[in-house]
Formats: sequence, structure tokens, C-alpha cells
Amino acid sequence: MNDRIIVPLDVPSEESAIALIDRLPQVTFWKVGLELFVSSGSNILKVLQEREKRIFLDLKFHDIPNTVAGACAAAARYGVDLITVHATAGKAALQAAQSAIEANKAPGSDPKLIAITVLTSLSARSLAFELKIPLELPEYALEMAMLAKESGLGGAVCSPHEVTQLREVCGKDFVLVCPGVRPAWAAVGDQQRVMTPGQAMKAGATYLVIGRPITAADDPGAAFERICEEIEAASVS
Repeated sequence: MNDRIIVPLDVPSEESAIALIDRLPQVTFWKVGLELFVSSGSNILKVLQEREKRIFLDLKFHDIPNTVAGACAAAARYGVDLITVHATAGKAALQAAQSAIEANKAPGSDPKLIAITVLTSLSARSLAFELKIPLELPEYALEMAMLAKESGLGGAVCSPHEVTQLREVCGKDFVLVCPGVRPAWAAVGDQQRVMTPGQAMKAGATYLVIGRPITAADDPGAAFERICEEIEAASVS
């Protein structure tokens, strides 16, 4: 089950990223986000590819259609596995991004463009009172996922609390990536809508993004293996 867990490289430099990668050789799928990509550029992607790792390039593009398409075209050429765009960029931007991905794939790669539905740091109260969105949070997440699917995207990022409904509506082949996953023995941190790894997989998640419970553990390798065992146990129960 280790290929279903994506570990974020939420570190400030290429050197610290390499140190973490080398400390966790059993991890096959890594997430590169804004902080590290802005710090190291595409060099970190080359490092991961040299080690034959899968890459989730999580830059959450959000701009006008032409700009989003250009960014996605550039990202597709890196040969990564997953690329993110905000669903709130709108249908025209999502369709332009998907077309750009398909036209600019690196040889031998097949990147999937997935849409951010609602950031897991946002609560229902934040959605209603700060962003002034009148829909209930699960309904809004579903609407964003459906917009992504209608626009031709391959999946979405969502809280594990929305997974069951999104899986039922969007189908078995729609990739659902879930941050906000925390083992029962780990601190919740700044995530508002969380679930354990076993619960999230049983709900229908394709991949789980799990960071601090692994990377901040006294023994990251042991923490990773413990989570893999939890997911394995949930899959056979």
C-alpha cells in the first residue's frame, strides 16, 4: 500500500528535500509544493526522477485561461504524474489547462490534471462567513469536482469527508487525492477536516497525502510503515 501514500516535501530547500528523500527510501510518491518549487525550481523534480520516484506537482494554478494553460503546458513537460489547478479558476481555464496537458506530455509520461475543490484548512464557517459562499461545504466540494469532471480533468483534491459522495457521483476512475489525513496517534495540526488513513481509503480515496505524522516523527520510516499497515488492515476488513 506504500504507492497509495504521497509524502509532501514541505521543506525550504533542495538540500533538506534530498535529506528527507534519502531518509525515506521506501516512499515511492512525493509531493512538491509551492515553497520547495519556488526555492529549488525544477531541479528537485530531476532529483526525484533520478531516484525513479513518482511526483505530485502541487502548485495549485489559478489564473486566467491562457495563463493557466501555459503553466500546465510547462508542467506537463517535466514528466510528473499529478498536477493541480484550482477548480475556482472556472470551466474555460480548466478546459484550456487539460488541453495543454494533453498536447505537451513528456515522452512516456501521462500526467493527470486534478482540481482543488476546497482547501482542507477551510472550515464550513470560513466558507460561509469569510468567502461568502452560500452552499454547504460538502455540496460546494461536489460542485467543484463535477465541474472538473465535466471539463475533462482526471480527478480532484478533496477532504476525506467528501470522498464517499464524490466517488459515487464522479465514478470509479476519477482520481481522488486526500490531504487532511491523520492517524489516530498523530496531531491534527492546521487541518480542519481530517480522517484516519484507514477510514479515508475505505471511503474511496485513490491517494492519501500524509506529511507531518511521517516527516516529523522520531522515526519517519517506522511511522510510514505503521500507516501502510493501517491501510492494509482497513482494505481487508
